[in-house]
Amino acid sequence: MRIFTAALATETNTFSPICVDRRAFEESLYAPPGQHPETPTLCTAPITVGRKVCRDKGWTLIEGTAAWADPAGLINRKAYEGLRDEILDQLQAAMPVDAVVLGLHGAMVADGYIDPEGDFLTRIRTIIGPDILLCAELDPHSHLTEKRVAAADFFVVFKEFPHTDFVDRAEDLWRIAVDTLEGRVKPAMSVFDCRMIDVFPTSREPMRSFVDKLIEIEATDPDVLSLSVIHGFMAGDVPELGTKTIAVTNARPEKGAALARALGMELFAKRGTFMMPWMDEKQAVSLALGATSGPVVIADMWDNPGGGTAGDATVVLEELLARGATDVAIGMIWDPIAVQICMAAGEGAEIPLRFGAKSAPGTGNPVDGLVKVVRVQPSAEMHFGDSIAPFGDAAHIHLAGIDIVLSSVRVQSYDPSLFTALGIDPTQKRILVIKSTNHFYAAFSKIAAEILYCSAGSPYPNNPATNPYRRVRRDIWPIMADPHGTEAA
Repeated sequence: MRIFTAALATETNTFSPICVDRRAFEESLYAPPGQHPETPTLCTAPITVGRKVCRDKGWTLIEGTAAWADPAGLINRKAYEGLRDEILDQLQAAMPVDAVVLGLHGAMVADGYIDPEGDFLTRIRTIIGPDILLCAELDPHSHLTEKRVAAADFFVVFKEFPHTDFVDRAEDLWRIAVDTLEGRVKPAMSVFDCRMIDVFPTSREPMRSFVDKLIEIEATDPDVLSLSVIHGFMAGDVPELGTKTIAVTNARPEKGAALARALGMELFAKRGTFMMPWMDEKQAVSLALGATSGPVVIADMWDNPGGGTAGDATVVLEELLARGATDVAIGMIWDPIAVQICMAAGEGAEIPLRFGAKSAPGTGNPVDGLVKVVRVQPSAEMHFGDSIAPFGDAAHIHLAGIDIVLSSVRVQSYDPSLFTALGIDPTQKRILVIKSTNHFYAAFSKIAAEILYCSAGSPYPNNPATNPYRRVRRDIWPIMADPHGTEAA
C-alpha cells in the first residue's frame, strides 16, 4: 500500500484583527516532507501515528508538508493557496496512492475562501478520483460543511476539550483506514445538524458523561466505527457554523443517521448547560486574594490566543495592581516589542517599560512601570500533552510584586512549564493568571488549589446571541430559541 499524508491547519477567529501569513505558519510549525519531528503538533498527529502504522504493516508512507499556525484572524490568500498547492503538487507527484490520510483543524477562513478545508479536500478528491480512500482527523472547534462531507469518506474528531486525545483519535483514524484498505469494513459517514452554538468542556458535566457514552457505544456496537461531535467555533462567522454529530458505521448509513440524530438531539436538549460558570475580574481577584491556600488559578478565558485573540489583554493585571496583590505570576502577555526591549536590556536590568493591550479595544490599557528583567529566554517552549508548544523569544519581568511572562509568539497557556521555562516555580505562587478557555485544565488542575474562570474585557465574541455575525444562519440556537420546534412538540 502507498499512503499519502499531510497536514494543513489553523483556527480562524474572523473577528480577530491579527491576520495570518506564511510567517505565522513558519513560527508555529512548517515541516516540509520528511522533516516533521517525532512528536505531533495537535493537528499533525496523523503523520506521526501513520509512521508507526505503515512501518508495522510494511506499507509506504509518503509524507507531504505539515503546516500549523496558532489561531488568529483571516489567512492571507497567497499563504493559503501557496501551502495548499504545495501539498497538492506533492500528492500529484506521489500518485498513484491507495489512500490519503490528513491532519486538518477545520476552522480555517482565508481571504477569498470561506471554506478552505472544503476547497482543499475537493481538490484532493479531483486528483485521486472517487474510489480512493480520503479521510482526516479534525478539531471539534471546527465547521463541518456539506462540501467537506461530500469530498471525504470519513472524519474522526478529538473527543476531549481540553484536547488531550489528539494522538488517540489519530490512532482511531488509522485503525479505520487500515481496516478499510484490508477489506474488513466499508465506512459510511452520517451527519446530524444540531442547529446550535455552544461550548462543550469535557472536564465537567454534562459533557463528560456524554463523551463517555460515545466511547461506550463505540466499544459495544460492532456496527459503529467512530462517533464524534463537532462543537463548532463561535468566533468563526461562516454560513455553516454550529454543532454537528458524526456517526461512522460499517456500511450502515441508516443506522448511523438515526444514531447521529439521537445523539445530536440529546445535546440540543441540554443546550446552555455545558459551559463552566464565570465571573468578572473584580470578583475573581477578590476570591483569589481571600483564598487560604494556593496557587489559585485565574483563567483569563476569553483573552485566549487559542481562540484567535492576541493574548495581550491587561484587564486582570490592572485589577491585581490596583489591589496591591503580590506573590502572583502571569503567563503570558504577548508583546514582541517589549520582549525585544527586555532582551536588549539583559537579565538583571531595571528599565521603564510599556507593555500589553496593543491589539484591540476591550483589552485594557498598556501597562507602564519600572520593571526588573529577571530572565530572557530565546525560543521558549512549553508542553502540551505529547506535543511541544513554542512561544518564541520570551522575557520574565517583575513589577510591583508580580512576575509576568512576556512572549513574542502568541500561544495559549497550556501547561505550568510556561512558567518554569522562565525560572518561575508556579507551585510556590499565591495566584497564577493564565490565558486559556479550557485547554489549561488538564495540566493546571494538578497543581491548583482552586480554578476561577474569569471573563475580563471584551477581546473575544463570546455570546453567540449577540455577536455581530454577518454570515451565520439565523435559525440556530441561541439566535433562535428553538429551531427544532421541540418545545411546541
